[in-house]
Amino acid sequence: MEVSRPPPALGGGCLRTLTTLLLLVSTDCGKPQQLNRIVGGQDSVDAQWPWVVSIQKNGTHHCAGSLLTNRWVVTAAHCFKGYVWPAHPEPTLVLLGAWQLENPGPRSQDVGIAWVLPHPGYSWKDGTRADIALVRLEHSIQFSERILPICLPDSSVHFPPNTDCWIAGWGSIHEGVPLPRPQILQKLKVPIIHSDICSRLYWRGVGQETITEDMLCAGYLEGERDCMAASLPCGGLTLIPWSGRLGS
Repeated sequence: MEVSRPPPALGGGCLRTLTTLLLLVSTDCGKPQQLNRIVGGQDSVDAQWPWVVSIQKNGTHHCAGSLLTNRWVVTAAHCFKGYVWPAHPEPTLVLLGAWQLENPGPRSQDVGIAWVLPHPGYSWKDGTRADIALVRLEHSIQFSERILPICLPDSSVHFPPNTDCWIAGWGSIHEGVPLPRPQILQKLKVPIIHSDICSRLYWRGVGQETITEDMLCAGYLEGERDCMAASLPCGGLTLIPWSGRLGS
């Protein structure tokens, strides 16, 4: 897998770029204009998650991401396996401000991707550790009530087990069951699971560590809800209440 690298003047790797982005994140991040928290609900409310974006390939939803600034998106690195910019043959863009993918509406925006910067610790063969990437948009976007940035908590912030968080995205509602039309953005409230418990659940054998320190485990041990794994197989994003806002 290859992805394009930033110009030399903007280089320095994913970690340096992410540090810079932390300084650029708006003070109004993580504050939707409305937040209707219905426990057990499936469909979200229009404009409830204004930082959630759809990364699309050939006009079809491929992965979800979070808007960091008016030019940057953070998502999973595995979403871009096999991609090359700017010569990537398949049209790939970022759709912002959408609630129903089938009908994004006139207030949504779609922007091409300039380049992708995966975490230097991510391995395309392993696909689990450091599964994060920064996406540079082709041009700056305009914020609105439907398009706002999310917060990035400082690395010193700790979220203890049983902290409630949200999963949001347009992925499958169950394994092998695609999201039905009109493809409304889904939400699910789940608690954070202690990493030791999660490691036992996903243990593969001696010397095969599955849950690492850079992962977050959330879900239900009784299996009543999907998307329990730290890697969020349903294609969603983890959103955690933090200082009166939501962080990713």
